[in-house]
Amino acid sequence: MNSVVLSVAIIFCTQQIYAQSGKSRARDLGIPFNGMPGKNNAITDVAGVEVGHKTLIEGNGKVIVGKGPVRTGVTVIFPKGKNSLERVFAAWFTLNGNGEMTGTTWLEESGCLGSPILITNTHSVGTVRDAVIQWYVDKMPKGDYSGDFSLPLVAETWDGFLNDINGFHVKKEDVFEAMNAASTGRVVEGNVGGGTGMVVHQFKGGIGTASRKLENGYTIGALVQANYSSRSQLTIAGVPVGK
Repeated sequence: MNSVVLSVAIIFCTQQIYAQSGKSRARDLGIPFNGMPGKNNAITDVAGVEVGHKTLIEGNGKVIVGKGPVRTGVTVIFPKGKNSLERVFAAWFTLNGNGEMTGTTWLEESGCLGSPILITNTHSVGTVRDAVIQWYVDKMPKGDYSGDFSLPLVAETWDGFLNDINGFHVKKEDVFEAMNAASTGRVVEGNVGGGTGMVVHQFKGGIGTASRKLENGYTIGALVQANYSSRSQLTIAGVPVGK
C-alpha cells in the first residue's frame, strides 16, 4: 500500500525502508523530536520514492529583472521511481494561502497519482509543467500515452524576496536535470532545488525531509519546501523559540 497526502508537505507511506545516509540531523544535537526515524530519516525511506533537485544560484546585490540575482530551482519527487507510471492512492489539501498546484482536479476526481510531483517558484509553474510532459513524451515509446503525465502535479512557493522571480530563470532543461538526477537514499536538504530562495519564520528556509517508522511496520515519509510564517510563530519540539 502506498498513500499520498499533498500540501506544502508531501507524505508517503509504505513498509520498506532504505539505508542510513549518516548525515547529522537536528535530533543529533539533542532536539527531542517524537518517533523513530527511518534509516535515512527522509521521504526516500518509503519504497520506490526518488527525489531530485536542480539548484540555480547566480549573482548578488539588488534585483534587476532578467539578470538576477538568481536563487531558485526545481525539486521532483517520484512516488514509484522515474521509470514507473504506476498509480498510487493520493489526495491534496490547502491549509491557507494560494497553494497553487496543477493537476489537482484529476487528482481529486480519481484519487490516484500516476506522475511525479514537482515544486518550484510561483512564476515557473507553467514552465515546469510543460517540461514534465515533454520529458515523458521523449521518454515513452511513440504512441504510448499511458499514465497521468499529461496532467502533472507542479506546486509553488514564493521566492521573490531573494530571487529575480520575474526573470523566469527556470528553463525546461533544468527540469530535465532534476528529473534525471532523482534517486533513492539520502536526500540533499536546505538551499537546494525549489527551496533555494525560500524564507521561513524570517530565517532562511528551504527543503527538509524526514520519516517515521510506525509500530504496524509502515514507514511515513515527508518532504517540505518551507516558506511561511513570522518569527513569533516558530515552535520547535514544543518550545516557542520564536518568542
